Amino acid sequence: MKKVSFVIPCYRSEKTLEHVVTEINETMEKLHKYEHEIILVNDCSPDGTFEVIRRLCEAHANIRGIGFARNFGQHAALMAGLRQTTGDYVVCLDDDGQTPADEVDKLLGKLEEGFDAVYAKYEHKHHSGFRNWGSRVNELMLRVMLEKPKALYVSSYFAVKRFVVEDMIRYENSYPYVIGLVLRATKNIANVVVQHRDREEGSSGYTLKKLLGLWFNGFTAFSVKPLRIATTIGVASACAGFLYGIYTIVKRFLNPAVPMGFSALMAALVFFGGMIMIMLGLIGEYVGRIYISMNNSPQYVIRERINCQEALHE
Repeated sequence: MKKVSFVIPCYRSEKTLEHVVTEINETMEKLHKYEHEIILVNDCSPDGTFEVIRRLCEAHANIRGIGFARNFGQHAALMAGLRQTTGDYVVCLDDDGQTPADEVDKLLGKLEEGFDAVYAKYEHKHHSGFRNWGSRVNELMLRVMLEKPKALYVSSYFAVKRFVVEDMIRYENSYPYVIGLVLRATKNIANVVVQHRDREEGSSGYTLKKLLGLWFNGFTAFSVKPLRIATTIGVASACAGFLYGIYTIVKRFLNPAVPMGFSALMAALVFFGGMIMIMLGLIGEYVGRIYISMNNSPQYVIRERINCQEALHE
């Protein structure tokens, strides 16, 4: 009998979490060849989410609870949960009921076929327009920066094998990005189509600020392409400036009466000055993250554990 570990990052889900856990338990009871455990990670939610987690842990011996000391974000919560898993397969899903836990057999079936990781794909997403826009930008970033295959759809509902988890939890830097860690570990990844539900309560916790922070984590933690793009832009700008200088000199010789043009000079100065500042800022972002990582800034800080043993990785 193989064991399946479910990891659920929790934030503002006091009204939906219990339903998600019940659905997981009812679904796994029908899949007789698996046993399961559930790890619930409270990302310092301001509502009563941790009280719900405590009640669930007291009622079910196979549920573990983790409470963060402050808000560290969804990917840090996933990393904390992954370090507590003991299953042969690990499934990560949301706490709002939009990801259908009753279709987990589709993901597990793909893993049984030989794939190392499986992502749920939604034919009709029930997110807001802002979230859908953010998903499209994230998709483009993953393809360009992390070389994700164009045909591969990634989402917050996925399943991976044990060896992938073991590689992921080796990552101890301050800015985890789970999708990048999966892509780093394996390219043997499949998609399965599942239904995407309407949100039961509340709204998405992702703001524009959080989405921007997530994208920065992705391309600064797992790719140097932004630096290469900056170098390319710098070379192109330098060539453009050189050619414009030649053009100005030739124009002066051909028609000495034509003024050199103060506005054109200022436009060139502003353009090249702006490009230099962008490139310096990008380099500074990398250096700053290196500095923070060297200071051993933690991915997360756990205030309380329920039903958890001290993980060897921690």
